[in-house]
Amino acid sequence: MNGKDLFNFGPAFGYFFRKADPNRKDNFNLRTMHFINKLSMTMFLVGLGVLLYRWFIR
Repeated sequence: MNGKDLFNFGPAFGYFFRKADPNRKDNFNLRTMHFINKLSMTMFLVGLGVLLYRWFIR
C-alpha cells in the first residue's frame, strides 16, 4: 500500500451519487442502513473539516 491509496476517496464519493440498482430488492431496513451510513460519513467529513480549520486557519 502506498500513500496514493490512502487518499483514494473515489469509492466513498461514488457511494453518495450512485443510482439505485433495479435488480436488487428494496426494503425499509436497507434504505435505513444506507441513510445512516451516508449520514455518518457526512458527519465525519464535517468534523474533519472543522478540525483542519482549527489547526491550520486559526
